[in-house]
Amino acid sequence: MIDLLTRRQFLQTGAMAGASFAFVGHAFAATRKSLLVFTKSSGFEHQVVKNVDGKPSILENAVTALGAKHGFEVTATKDGTVFDSGDFHKYSAVLFFTTGDLTTVGTDKNPAMSAQGKKSLLDSIHGGLGFVGVHAASDTFHTPPDTPGNANRYTAHGEQSDPYIRMLGGEFITHGSTPRLQTAHILINDSKFPGLEGVSPPVNLNDEWYSLKDFRSDLHVILTLETKGMTGEPYQRAPYPMTWARMEGNGRVFYTAIGDRPENWSNDFFLNLLGGGIRWAIGDAQTSLTQNLTQVAPGYAEIPPKPLPKT
Repeated sequence: MIDLLTRRQFLQTGAMAGASFAFVGHAFAATRKSLLVFTKSSGFEHQVVKNVDGKPSILENAVTALGAKHGFEVTATKDGTVFDSGDFHKYSAVLFFTTGDLTTVGTDKNPAMSAQGKKSLLDSIHGGLGFVGVHAASDTFHTPPDTPGNANRYTAHGEQSDPYIRMLGGEFITHGSTPRLQTAHILINDSKFPGLEGVSPPVNLNDEWYSLKDFRSDLHVILTLETKGMTGEPYQRAPYPMTWARMEGNGRVFYTAIGDRPENWSNDFFLNLLGGGIRWAIGDAQTSLTQNLTQVAPGYAEIPPKPLPKT
């Protein structure tokens, strides 16, 4: 059985060892909401999910702190075989900050998810498991065939999109390169969503902004990106969703495109938003999910121009 217990759980269980760890972990999960954080990088590995010198990543530390604040337990892994073991069924929700085809070992060399593991995950979400996607979760399981920058990235696939992308609600196309990072204006479409209470616009944030496509029509859009004044081909389009919530069967799905920059993992606006998304996904917070895609982002279906080949 895969040992998914984090240092935090280790410290909480004190001197107990061996089988006692598994028992305490399961018993604790039965009385308290819990979140499985999955950060395998089959594609590009972001700085915020790297474990440096064996220490927890920036993301893991931030989400663990959110768990301590809001009362949910956090377990982190990069091992894709967890979705074969069935261990993930004991959690209230899973959080993905991932890249690429997770059924391949890829960049970080951690064990891959199997095709059956992927199906088990999607079936579990449909059955009621919560899902939280952060930033590169939309740069995961691209609709094949796929290579970065190819024409397929600039094609809307609709119902033919990869099942994971359909579940998530949108897919990464590209992001700016010159500059890669820029400060953008965020439009708040639902100021009552958990974590956004009391936030007053304007909200400006510096990050690596994803240009996205294949939005599901049932999205409850929470934040949109104001593209006017932004630099780069990826943003030559109307404002589009960058944070949303939706239901996948009985499963609560939350996604935000924010999260590339390490400094944003200590930004109150982002952490409150993410904490609210997690609390909603695990069932500890409630909100109204009006389908508002066409109202708040009428130009959502626009695809940015594909860059010309360099000569």
